[in-house]
Amino acid sequence: MKKRKLGIIGGSGLYKIEGFEKSKWRKISTPWGNPSDEILTAKLGKEEICFIPRHSRGHKINPSNVNFRANIDAMKQLGVTDIISVSAVGSLKESLSPGTFVIIDQFIDRTFARHKTFFDEEIVAHVSMAKPVSKSLGECCETALKKMNILYQLNGTYIVMEGPQFSTLAESKLYRSWGADVIGMTNMPEAKLAREAEIRYCTVAMVTDYDSWHPDHDDVDVSMVIKTLTKNASNAQNMIKEVIKTYKDFSVENDPANDCLDNAIITDPKLRTKKTIKKLQCIAGRTLNKK
Repeated sequence: MKKRKLGIIGGSGLYKIEGFEKSKWRKISTPWGNPSDEILTAKLGKEEICFIPRHSRGHKINPSNVNFRANIDAMKQLGVTDIISVSAVGSLKESLSPGTFVIIDQFIDRTFARHKTFFDEEIVAHVSMAKPVSKSLGECCETALKKMNILYQLNGTYIVMEGPQFSTLAESKLYRSWGADVIGMTNMPEAKLAREAEIRYCTVAMVTDYDSWHPDHDDVDVSMVIKTLTKNASNAQNMIKEVIKTYKDFSVENDPANDCLDNAIITDPKLRTKKTIKKLQCIAGRTLNKK
């Protein structure tokens, strides 16, 4: 197994990470366009990590306009093998109060206006998403949250809506009836693209509010969310530092992202052009270059 390297994708409220050494913002070009921002490379002890703010510093990018493909490609160019995605979400359950962290294990993708695959021209691939996250990364995050005494829930289903508007009351009630735990706007197609890139992926969702189903939150607005966002972002940074220290202690030997492209690409090798292979070189070169 190749050398592991951690990448962090920061959601609403998490635009930078502090307390690291040798921090440097790097501009990365990809075949899919520009990432959300430059990539911050930094060190904590002997571990180098990469960080990107999903909405850019200053929160300039709408959820539908995040260039998810470029973000994942840029991370892989820098050698990232494991990603922890930190996201702000609304709660669909009374038990998940604002400030609670949820380590996600399932998604329901309700987005419709985004590029959801790297394999959209000439070469077709079908990766499994039955188990969309890395169990070992989730366990590592759980250990960190326990140590920090942060309220959390292990496992939960994340509904990903298109946005940028919040849910109608009818939608919120429908999602609750499905048994979903939280709702947000950004982790799809991010998780799907990470899988196609054979990068292990984990989502830590930070609850900022109850969604519109809740009688006290039926008129959710940004001002309601910001105070909780600030506290969550501080906790998230501390969690990340704990994870960096220990994530390599958790085995990823049987992770579903490992070598998942070996049995996913269906296009006849004779029909793959050099142009498309070049475009996919960072994402799928390991598989496409096999004789």
